[in-house]
Amino acid sequence: MPAKRVLIGFGVDVDAVAGWLGSYGGEDSPLDISRGMFAGEVGTLRLLKLFDKYKLKTTWFIPGPSAYACHSLETFPEQMKANPVALSITQQKDILDHTYDLLTAFNHGIPPKGSVAPWWETSKEGTELLLNKGIEYGNCQAYYLRDADTWKRIDYTAEAVTWMTPLKRGNETGLVCIPANWYLDDLPPMMFIKSSPNSHGWVSPRDLEQLWKDMFTYYYREEEEFIFPITIHPDVSGRPQVLLMLERFIEWVNTHDNVYWVPMIEMAREFRSKNKPSPTAQMPRGYNL
Repeated sequence: MPAKRVLIGFGVDVDAVAGWLGSYGGEDSPLDISRGMFAGEVGTLRLLKLFDKYKLKTTWFIPGPSAYACHSLETFPEQMKANPVALSITQQKDILDHTYDLLTAFNHGIPPKGSVAPWWETSKEGTELLLNKGIEYGNCQAYYLRDADTWKRIDYTAEAVTWMTPLKRGNETGLVCIPANWYLDDLPPMMFIKSSPNSHGWVSPRDLEQLWKDMFTYYYREEEEFIFPITIHPDVSGRPQVLLMLERFIEWVNTHDNVYWVPMIEMAREFRSKNKPSPTAQMPRGYNL
């Protein structure tokens, strides 16, 4: 029996130049910086055109809080208008404060409600900072994020009894996690990064298209309800061959019943409506149950 309710959506990460200044290691390469300019000035507008064609509501993530803060917003204000574990706690807070204020002003007083951690890595302190800002979600099923699981690394120089301990779960918070999935991300298989030995760039979009279809087909057959959040980047999905793949995928998804294209905040809020957090969970500031 097919799923009776599916929420699917695109989360667009506009790393652009900021990505090359931070995670991708291209700050000394004019060529890599130009790739970032393409993402901000060309890829972004192509994606907006695609979404408008199919009348899709999508989610846009602009860098911050991260080591490169709101570089994309400040470098490409018109394009944005058309639509971190290496840091100390003080650095995380300073970047988040700057980013939050900048995005709120940019959005005419409406604060951001979601966050994606760089490389999907976060910290206990980072979770608390987001909750204090009123952030509601952070990518088959959503769940409430725990503040800090702990585990011991294997130390082959020590006796096994010292590290043979199970993972200890942290405290459940009121921050909804929309599970990130590297297999639903366009960047690892289709963008070449010189400093990353596992990046590719030459994988056919049709291979990724089939992977997404297979995942969707399994969930649609086996799950009563599910979410299907897809992560894309203008650097990658702004290329002609990938845009054509996205068109094919969108049209294929739309042949299924009970499927709704929504921004990720709607995924998070529907999850909240059906799943109450722990009575002791720290909730996003200003959020009323």
